[in-house]
Amino acid sequence: MPDVQALVNDFLIKLKKRKIEGSQATARQTAELLRSVISQQRVPYTNQAGALIDAVRAVGEQLIAANPVELAVGNIVRRILHIIREEDLSLTTAAIAGLNLSAASDGDDDDDGERDEHTVLSAAAVAASARNALRPPSLQTLLEDMPESVDIPHTSSSGGDSEGKSKSADKSSRTRRLKHDVIEAVNELIQDINTCHEQIAEQAVEHIHQNLKITLLELETIESILCVIMGEVILTLGSSKTVLEFLYAAKEKKRSFRVFVAEGAPRYQGHLLAKELVTRGLHTTLITDSAVFAIISRVNMVIVGAHAVMANGGVIVPVGLNMVALAAQKHAVPFVVLAGSHKLCPLYPHNPEVLLNELRSPSELLDFGEFSDCLDFGSGIGSPLLHVVNPAFDYVPPKLVSLFITDTGGHNPSYMYRLIADYYSADDLVSFPKNIQIFTMKKVCYLKRKSCYLSCGVSLNKWKWNLLVARMTFLTISMPSQLFLVFLCSLGVTMVRSDG
Repeated sequence: MPDVQALVNDFLIKLKKRKIEGSQATARQTAELLRSVISQQRVPYTNQAGALIDAVRAVGEQLIAANPVELAVGNIVRRILHIIREEDLSLTTAAIAGLNLSAASDGDDDDDGERDEHTVLSAAAVAASARNALRPPSLQTLLEDMPESVDIPHTSSSGGDSEGKSKSADKSSRTRRLKHDVIEAVNELIQDINTCHEQIAEQAVEHIHQNLKITLLELETIESILCVIMGEVILTLGSSKTVLEFLYAAKEKKRSFRVFVAEGAPRYQGHLLAKELVTRGLHTTLITDSAVFAIISRVNMVIVGAHAVMANGGVIVPVGLNMVALAAQKHAVPFVVLAGSHKLCPLYPHNPEVLLNELRSPSELLDFGEFSDCLDFGSGIGSPLLHVVNPAFDYVPPKLVSLFITDTGGHNPSYMYRLIADYYSADDLVSFPKNIQIFTMKKVCYLKRKSCYLSCGVSLNKWKWNLLVARMTFLTISMPSQLFLVFLCSLGVTMVRSDG
């Protein structure tokens, strides 16, 4: 088998040089790399999950640092860390349930063979009850974790030697089983990433409606006649494979519609999408980005892809889509975002570790040969006369999004944080900036920020205080000190001024 470190180094070079195009390919290759790391990782008899978590986290930190803008890398790393914790918790609860069952059977043998019926919860049900105390269980989690019967073999107590051998055998089998279960879960994750386009496309008929049967007497204008003949009008921008498969699936279900594609300057990815749509037999109109506001009143729905979906329901999208979202809101046109589950990011856009944008080469905007005179240092101040800014992404706030369509169904922006919470563990989300320090003394928590000491005299659980501090951390990134103190007062926090 190839060396894991060589695989990691090769993948790091690809991330740094931006050789992997698309979040889906990046997510799939990240999961495959971490699967290799897990399969070749040696685990001790004790704290096996901890050893796997440390190995995945060490590699994940390198991958995230190589390309911070590609949030799909961090999403997959956190997903696999969550999988390790879930599988370890399931095995632990199954082992405890087996011990309780065997102890109950031994007690019944001593009482003249009288046995009582004991209800033993399955490992999945116990794991679900202990899963992430930061949130209540969602409906999807409750449905997936229904109690099932667990077949646990009864151990016979024939002697000390047999018991010792069985315990050692159980340890070794549990070690192999943990890695096996984790790898199987990672394989399922890779399969979900590969089939996310198909699962999203299956929902196209639910959102692109059938034509209405209207008589010619009810049509008053030429525009209304064209609307009935051509069906719905859908607007998109740039190129997205998810959008392509979604629209093609609607066409296969005999939906009649026309697609307006904004070209997506300066990379003009919309040209590629328009060509693919025409090849598959869809009526397509290519427009410039500046013409979006002019034709948005004739559009029935805006359907776009996403680079990442944040925990607050905001979306990181290709540059230019924020303008489209504002135009859609102005004319009350639904703005629908298609995104696979690997694009659901548990972080917020104001997290310090989130890098929302990157600048591309100025050569996409202008020719250096024609503008060479403007790029020299003739001003005498050590900087060129002309600066070129070419951002790659836009941020669309949740208030501009009408609906998210993922491989698990359609969801409102306000529900995304609950959906994201099912895929990640809270231990992998909370991180504190350097200017915030946490001190705990008995049941009184202190938070120090600059020269202000803030004390909360209420007895708080550890997870509640961590959640409160996490919210404070998010708000202090761009919040002035005075406004930050007003926010703490609203939470009932007592403040004491100190000059130390």
